[in-house]
Amino acid sequence: MLDKSVLRGDFTLASEESSDVYIDVRTVALNPEGCNLISAIFLEEIAKHDGIEVVGCPWSVGASPIVGAMVSESSKRGKPLRGLIVRKERKTYGTGKIVEGEAVDGSNVVMIEDVINTGKSVLSAIEHIQKEGANVRGVFCVVDREKKKNNEETFLEKGYNFFSIFKSSDLV
Repeated sequence: MLDKSVLRGDFTLASEESSDVYIDVRTVALNPEGCNLISAIFLEEIAKHDGIEVVGCPWSVGASPIVGAMVSESSKRGKPLRGLIVRKERKTYGTGKIVEGEAVDGSNVVMIEDVINTGKSVLSAIEHIQKEGANVRGVFCVVDREKKKNNEETFLEKGYNFFSIFKSSDLV
């Protein structure tokens, strides 16, 4: 799967930065074997932290299937987690929600992301769920692009545990 996930060329990232390498975790997250492996690794990491009740992600094609798989697998393991997805902006119809899923007031949450470049999208999502009373305990990603000075340090300074399965230097 690595050959389909690490692409070379001229790319614009979500952060609007240019890169000659694009790491497309969606090809793995939407593959049964890949999604199961990612979910298992994240669930093992979550087991090291007491009291996690919810896994969530920013509105994302890459992270959303991982959160869904984690919620399902956690139930099968007898330690069910609830899931949530944070929209980029509040809905203007229906319930007008920005956070989809069960109420998170007072819940301990780990945020999931497929690839973290600058961390901007996950930090924005964290702001929204904290406004709803969530206690964010960690940020987990499949790939840390290592673009910001140090993503781990940035998240730890904010009080969030940080875990990545891969660093971009592991893959490139």
